[in-house]
Amino acid sequence: MTDNAQIPPVAAADIDAAARVVAPFAVRTPLLTFPVLNERVGTKVFLKPEMLQRTGSFKFRGAFNKLASIPQAQRSGGVVAFSSGNHAQGVAAAAKILNMQATIVMPADSPLTKRERTKSYGAEVVLYDRDRDDREAIANGIAGKRGATLVRPYDDPFVIAGQGTAGREIAEDMAALGLTPDIVVAPASGGGLIAGVATAVKAKFPQSQVIVAEPAGYDDHALSLKAGHREAHPVAARTICDALMAMMPGELTFAINSKLLANGVAASDEEVGAAVAFAYRELKLVVEPGGAIGLAALLAGRIDVKDKNVVIVLSGGNVDAELFARLVA
Repeated sequence: MTDNAQIPPVAAADIDAAARVVAPFAVRTPLLTFPVLNERVGTKVFLKPEMLQRTGSFKFRGAFNKLASIPQAQRSGGVVAFSSGNHAQGVAAAAKILNMQATIVMPADSPLTKRERTKSYGAEVVLYDRDRDDREAIANGIAGKRGATLVRPYDDPFVIAGQGTAGREIAEDMAALGLTPDIVVAPASGGGLIAGVATAVKAKFPQSQVIVAEPAGYDDHALSLKAGHREAHPVAARTICDALMAMMPGELTFAINSKLLANGVAASDEEVGAAVAFAYRELKLVVEPGGAIGLAALLAGRIDVKDKNVVIVLSGGNVDAELFARLVA
């Protein structure tokens, strides 16, 4: 793998290799389709339910692939990661399986459920103030002191390739149905999931359109795609999509996404809340707000889906119980 500008940092072959690594440990999540959803939007929709993944989100895929790539001689120092919750749990669970110590730097305002679950895998949790502290500097400091490996949430070829196994499964399952995934929608914070998904899907279906979904005001991928270079979003407020609050796309991820993504769509917190409630009431699925962003954009009519086979990645289900109760009430 290389970050040479002419060669993508992650190729389909890297995702194939990652699939072999994660297969014994990760859940192969199915593609689900529901008549009530198809009727609502007027086309065939397939949902990729990554909340059924180990640790409740797609993040386990990339975390395990990365940790498994660390040479045995370097594992004694453990790993350090920074995350608002899903990457934290993925790294902690992967570290437990591989018998490595994990330290996770998490924002003090991250959902309590995510913090407690991260600890339950045996990880040490170090809290920081999202508005005042530099999480990367804290994580780098800990890694330097302990001789630990820093596991980035998205800007790492092994992490991107691991997340891409979700896209590989989409491509394989759609091909097995004899269908083309005309539109594939996935959320993005730093862009690791959608970079991996786009690489895998477009390797098998080059004509597929891969669309990034983001919270309104946090649409830095859409801004960056339009500008042709990485742009930060201008919003300082909070969104209920706590998993999707990165300021700008990653460097490696944008090198991939700028070439492979068709465009970006956004949904408001209100629309996301309605999608979380719809998934629960009509589909019997528990999806966290960030995981429901693609479904929210679809239900809000932001995507032209007429006569198309649509695949939506529901990226996770680690939602705070109080917030979930409020959204579905």
